[in-house]
Amino acid sequence: MLSVNELEDKLIDLAFAEDIGDGDHTTLCCIPKEAMGKSHLLIKEEGILAGVELAKKVFDRFDPTMEVEVLIQDGSHVKPGDIAMVVTGKTQSLLQTERLMLNIMQRMSGIATMTNRYVERIAGTGAHVLDTRKTTPGLRMLEKQAVKIGGGMNHRIGLFDMILLKDNHVDFSGGIANAINRCHAYLQEKQLDIKIEIEVRNFDELQQVLACGRVNRIMLDNFTVSDTRKAVELINHRYEVESSGNITLDTIRDYAEQGVDYISVGALTHSVKGLDMSFKAC
Repeated sequence: MLSVNELEDKLIDLAFAEDIGDGDHTTLCCIPKEAMGKSHLLIKEEGILAGVELAKKVFDRFDPTMEVEVLIQDGSHVKPGDIAMVVTGKTQSLLQTERLMLNIMQRMSGIATMTNRYVERIAGTGAHVLDTRKTTPGLRMLEKQAVKIGGGMNHRIGLFDMILLKDNHVDFSGGIANAINRCHAYLQEKQLDIKIEIEVRNFDELQQVLACGRVNRIMLDNFTVSDTRKAVELINHRYEVESSGNITLDTIRDYAEQGVDYISVGALTHSVKGLDMSFKAC
């Protein structure tokens, strides 16, 4: 499996190939090769900054002679007019790296900003905000980094680092007991030590899980707030509890106050708006 650094390198290389192709003919036709310049990253919208470290990597991978002065670090609250960084180098390099850097930082900052809003909304409840696998293909590591920068937690990176028995797994297995039993047989056969979570859709399924046991976390899928409270009381601290399914910024605190440990929110990554910023000559 590729490391995070290797994945980032491949993403950057692919993004440059996609954007530049056989050459940035606009820049090459009007900017002398030897020309030097300076640009700054101007923040145009209030939010949480994310992607600074990856932006530095974009500049270095394209042209190691570029000099980056970071003025505001990842995770910082920013407002319109703030200057997050200043980059000095060949003007051609500044122009050719501009869009990729902005695409990454706007996307990551938008995710971090959205995550921070959810985290702040449930402050003091003891619950944690989780992301999901509803990410942009190929950009998952970046988007999950942004969630953490915004104060959230990563649920799991992919299908390999945790078992999550969802409704389809249960249905195709012929029921909850079958799914859990097969899960443990598989883990024993493969000599794997990873956590097990199971999704329940109603109280009947919850009772089946409680009777069967041998899981680490129970996900309450599309439970109402009142049913969440009843479920938490039934589970009674025997397992971690996660709420999931159509939970919004307006309703998340109601769920958090019912005593759940985690609340997963797909909207952190699947429908977020990028944070507005620009990269201008200075």
